[in-house]
Order: sequence, then structure tokens, then C-alpha cells
Amino acid sequence: MRRRATLGAVVALGLTLAGLTAPPAAAAGPAATTGAVTGPVHAPDGAYVARETVVGPRLVDLTIQSPALGGTAAVRLLTPDGWEQRRPGDRWPVLYLLHGCCDSYVSWTRSTDVASIPELRDVLVVMPEAGAAGWYSDWWNGGRGGTPAWETFHLDEVRRILERGYGAGPKRAVAGLSMGGFGAMSYAARHPGMFRAAASFSGVVHPSRDASYWLPFFGRTGLDPYDLWGDPVAQRHIWAAHDPYHLAKRLRHTALFVATGDGTAGGPFDPPGTTDGLEALIHAENVAFVDRLRELGISVRTDFYGPGRHSWPYWERELHRALPTLLGALGTGRGAATHEVAR
Repeated sequence: MRRRATLGAVVALGLTLAGLTAPPAAAAGPAATTGAVTGPVHAPDGAYVARETVVGPRLVDLTIQSPALGGTAAVRLLTPDGWEQRRPGDRWPVLYLLHGCCDSYVSWTRSTDVASIPELRDVLVVMPEAGAAGWYSDWWNGGRGGTPAWETFHLDEVRRILERGYGAGPKRAVAGLSMGGFGAMSYAARHPGMFRAAASFSGVVHPSRDASYWLPFFGRTGLDPYDLWGDPVAQRHIWAAHDPYHLAKRLRHTALFVATGDGTAGGPFDPPGTTDGLEALIHAENVAFVDRLRELGISVRTDFYGPGRHSWPYWERELHRALPTLLGALGTGRGAATHEVAR
């Protein structure tokens, strides 16, 4: 029998061991304009854009009323050149950037230079909220299903809304860090053909390998961690159905980039002598994942860069290193808007 009364202590211990704490709430910045959308864009299940907020040059936040979540969640868009003057048939390639545990949709623009990367001026960059510990999944909830259903929110509701009203085309790539690295690889594998490329930076790409370690993170927001995928033994099939390692063969036709440090001291962005047990554990998962891909004859570009902690300076650098893989698969170039019909 599980001792759920001690869950709070387990969560605290897990976060302490990982060296993670929830960051302070990040302000989106002053809104240039804000207001309810006139004639909101809807997804087939009734999700709709309740509000648009311009938060900076080329940055627009959407507040989406979501049946999949039973409430609202935000999506930040980094818009391409010409997007404000788009016509009904204009479509741009799309890059989804997924955030990590204990963070939010503002993290990529808060902590990296993504908004100033020239190569992304031809791409619609989509940075959705995924919950502090939503784990890019429709939660099992003891077999009942229901909310939160993050996978449905991202890949059904958000995707369809962006394609119907915001210039998103059918060419897609996805990348993420830590929990978001898991999301990028799990989404690409669970939905073959939806994403042309996927990149993971310090991603949790084999959670079944370290189930006892990750369970406290699943309960980060006060939910029962077993409600995500169930018990790692009794519901091992549900764990495997989300685990990129076990889904590796489904990535055969996806351009892949995988990067991680090994947690040892001496990284260029770390104080002298500092190590990181979380990154070391994630490194072992990534080695196993890449080995599995290569056993299957699946091509993958890697950057196992050695010393380095689980931190933003590395993820910003790896985004730049992954761009040739991501944008190459999208076939982007100046003036990339087309008149493709979105699926």
C-alpha cells in the first residue's frame, strides 16, 4: 500500500535532491494592447481564444478557454515577419518550444535570446503553458481520465486554433528542455508525422528507467503523482506508452537532436567545482535513449557536451545548435509564408 500521507515530504525531498525550486512568478511585461478577441477562434471541441495580449515586439499571448483543462491556459507566440499583415491563406512553419518542470510558458522568452534569433523571423514560434508539472500528458486519474489533459490541449486545441486563425501551417517541429524535452520526444513519437523534427535539451527521455525518482515531480502541484500514468509496475504499459525510449521505433522518420551534460564539474557556465546529480541521471537516460535509436537504425544528432549542470545557459546554447536540424526539416527561408492549406 502506498503511503500517500507522506507525499508532501517525498515531493520536497525529490526537489531538494534535484536542486530545483519553483521560480518566482515571471511577469509578461506591459501590454501594448489588450482586449477580448472579437469573434474568437474555436477548436472543434469548443476551446477558444478568450483574450489576446501584445506583450512586446512580435510577442502575443493568447488566453485559451480549454475543455481539456477545465479552465484557461496561456500560449505565447513569437510571430514571424509579416504576420501582422497576414491574409487568410498565409501559413508559416511552426516551432513549438516546451518548458520544463516548475516553470511556465514565459520561460523561453524570459531566460533565453529566442526573441532575437534572426533565423526565427520566418517561423511562428509557439510556447504553450504546460502546468508546473503537467508532463505533456492526458492524466490517467485512476482510469477515469478527465482533466488535466495537456496532450489534448496542445495537439488538438492549440494546434487547431493556431491553424484556423493565427497563420500556423502544417510544417511543424518541436523542442523542449527537461520535462519539455520529454514532451518533445513523446509527442513526436506518439503522433508520427505531426512533427518533422524534434529536439530535447536535458530531457527526461526514459522516465520508466528512474520511476521512483520522477514520481515526486509528478506530484509537484499537489496532485497525486500516481494519477499521471498510474503505478510504474501495475500500469507499466501506460508508462511505456509515453516513454520515448519505448516509443523509439516511431521516431524513424523524424529529424532528431538530443543534447545533455553529464553533471560533472567544469562546465563553462557553472561555478568552479559544482556538480549536478539531476543532470547526471538525465545523461544516463539520454545515453540509453540514443543507444536504442541507433540499435533501430534511426539517425539522431547528439551533443553530449560533458561537464554541465541542469540550467538555462546550456539550454539556450543547445537551442542554437539544434536550429539547423529543426529549421532544416521545416525548410525555412526568408519569405517563408505560403498559401498552404493547414491540416
